Amino acid sequence: MGDLLLVRHGETEWSRSGQHTSHTDLPLTSRGEEQAKSLAPLLSGRPFARVLTSPLGRAVRTAELAGLVGAEPDADLHEWDYGGYEGVTSVDIHRARPGWDLWTDGAPPGDESPGESPEQVGRRADRLLARIEPALAAGDVILVAHGHFLRVVTARRLGLPPAEGRLFQLATGTLSRLSTEHDRPVITEWNARP
Repeated sequence: MGDLLLVRHGETEWSRSGQHTSHTDLPLTSRGEEQAKSLAPLLSGRPFARVLTSPLGRAVRTAELAGLVGAEPDADLHEWDYGGYEGVTSVDIHRARPGWDLWTDGAPPGDESPGESPEQVGRRADRLLARIEPALAAGDVILVAHGHFLRVVTARRLGLPPAEGRLFQLATGTLSRLSTEHDRPVITEWNARP
């Protein structure tokens, strides 16, 4: 069984400011580009059975700068749909809705997107994990995507409910690795940078 490697895209203006960024396709900042390039030595020469990215430019660009070749965009790797909270910080949300928590309450519908609950994001993660299982049997698989979604993927891979992704803080421009020990999924590396 191969390892599942997770790369969170490099920094964007909104990831730096704490604004929820789902469908808004912001480019990487210069720091984000440097973060992505810095991952190349960690990935260089390593064979992958499959390389998947979110279809959004910030993830695709991160994969390119990290030296990943043959990456396939996958719609299920899209970030959590923040609906009406797209572009809004948690601080601003709490002013209008004290006690709100993405991990339990999800995101409400917006003008341009429906928002998603933790359960809906969990179903996407489960669908993705089922699709990559044959590739993991053949070797390592790498996913280049977004913070909240990759945290849900981690929770689901470890057999936890989607909302338990809250336990796994994931920084921009980092590499994490899920492996197995005694045939059980485990975290073997988290938020690695060179």
